[in-house]
Amino acid sequence: MTRDSVRLTEPDAPLRLQLLCHSYWPEHSPPQRRWSTLIQAFRGRGWDVDVIAPVAHFPEGRRSLPRSLAGRAFRIQPGPHGERVHRVPFVPHAGTAHLARLLDQVVSAVLSIPVALASRRPDVLVVTVPSLPILLAGHVVSRLRRVPLVVEMRDAWPDLARDARLVQGTAKSLVERVVEFIQQRSDLVVAVTDGFARTLRERGVDPVVTISNGVDLARVPELPPVDSGPGPLRALYLGNHGQSQRLDVLVRASAIVGKDMELRLVGHGVQRPALIDLANELDAPVVFHEAQHGPSVLEQYTAADTCIVSLRDDWKSFDTTIPSKTYEVLAVGRHVTAVVRGEAERIIRDAGAGDVVPADPDAIANLWRELAADRDRLRVTGDGRRWVAENADYGALAVRYAEVLTALTKEAQAAHR
Repeated sequence: MTRDSVRLTEPDAPLRLQLLCHSYWPEHSPPQRRWSTLIQAFRGRGWDVDVIAPVAHFPEGRRSLPRSLAGRAFRIQPGPHGERVHRVPFVPHAGTAHLARLLDQVVSAVLSIPVALASRRPDVLVVTVPSLPILLAGHVVSRLRRVPLVVEMRDAWPDLARDARLVQGTAKSLVERVVEFIQQRSDLVVAVTDGFARTLRERGVDPVVTISNGVDLARVPELPPVDSGPGPLRALYLGNHGQSQRLDVLVRASAIVGKDMELRLVGHGVQRPALIDLANELDAPVVFHEAQHGPSVLEQYTAADTCIVSLRDDWKSFDTTIPSKTYEVLAVGRHVTAVVRGEAERIIRDAGAGDVVPADPDAIANLWRELAADRDRLRVTGDGRRWVAENADYGALAVRYAEVLTALTKEAQAAHR
């Protein structure tokens, strides 16, 4: 039997999983956080896991870590949970230019195809989006190897591309057709929100399951209540500084409130330089911090009175989008200033975790003034953490994902008998 012949496993035998992604350990990114946790759980089941990913270069667009940690192109690197990480090259760029990032993703995706084909044949192949070039690479690999393809849509593509006007004219039509073509021809589509799963089903995509983002509650402590004494309100936003978040609204709101508050913006993104300029122009009480990880993140949450989750309200695709940091903020038990709508708004309200406010500087400023004047409102009940335990704990999510992949693999193997 050749390596690429169909491998018939026993019903409960460990699976061979191959993951194609554009960002993985040791980087700190949404796909890395999600898949490092899932792979740890899958490895605990004895699964054999291969990850195809570029040499670590996020978010700077260049390698900043030692080669021993970032990996070497076309080499296999042991992952933290016993998985094998197959590294592909990347195109160095500034990290802020859309076109340069797209070229980087295209090159890495194209080179992922031969690397994936050269590795051992998996039982199932998962490709995680929003990197659209890697989506096409996953489709090619699955067809050449004749293995089930699972497309994981962590963002609402192609709807988001339409809202953001990332592509227009003929190119726009082509991108939408390619994404929908692959979605409809995959063996399974995984959405991270119920709303987008519903949208996909309405378009004829089948089967679709929802496996949301989440947190590992065992690693995220619940923080003690904030101090109810007088003092300036400390608001924290921790995450990407991009077009999707419209953080300029927060900067303008903080300028309206003035010295009665401090707004901390922690992270990186294409809009960060413009936000710094805006804060200086308005003399806003904003403190900028570079992206932080590990214990320093917990320190930021501990020092905050309210934590912000934010998505712009003029892109329809965000009605079915939940910022991945939402679950972490709920888990630590801090009050949430939620500048969101749709499914994310519903979660904040259901969890009783804070206040939902329109993406308007005056409305946000009014809320922050009220919170500063009545600090008892900052003491949430703990329902946010309970909501995460019931709906978004990665322990349960990993079990669900494993069951779905196992069932899909059994169906594929039965079809080849």
